[in-house]
Amino acid sequence: MPKKYILFLIALFWAGVIAYFCLVKSSDLPVVNISNIDKCIHTFFHFVFTFVWFLFFRKQLKFKYDLKPLLFSLLLSVVFGLLIELLQELFTLTRHADVLDVVANLTGAVLAVLAVLICNKLNILSSILKN
Repeated sequence: MPKKYILFLIALFWAGVIAYFCLVKSSDLPVVNISNIDKCIHTFFHFVFTFVWFLFFRKQLKFKYDLKPLLFSLLLSVVFGLLIELLQELFTLTRHADVLDVVANLTGAVLAVLAVLICNKLNILSSILKN
């Protein structure tokens, strides 16, 4: 398999992980009695989602600057998160749309953008994107 598809497959896989855990019957998920753990999970999901899609967009679209791939990945994360919430409300019996989930998703996406900006400032991403 060509290396150029690896980031795309990782990004698609991660989107599938999010979709699965957000759409599966809630009784099928393990119960963890930590207050607001689901919001932390949403934040983590969208942090990774945004970061991996940024890497894919930056490497494959070969933009000179990181602003467009950052905006694409942020927008994709927001739209994907809203779509998942809509699907939960319309097509699941044990899940419902939650505004705080959307806020957690957005928090994760924004944290990923900040992480990219910090990594760029420290020249950490250049070695990843070079290969």
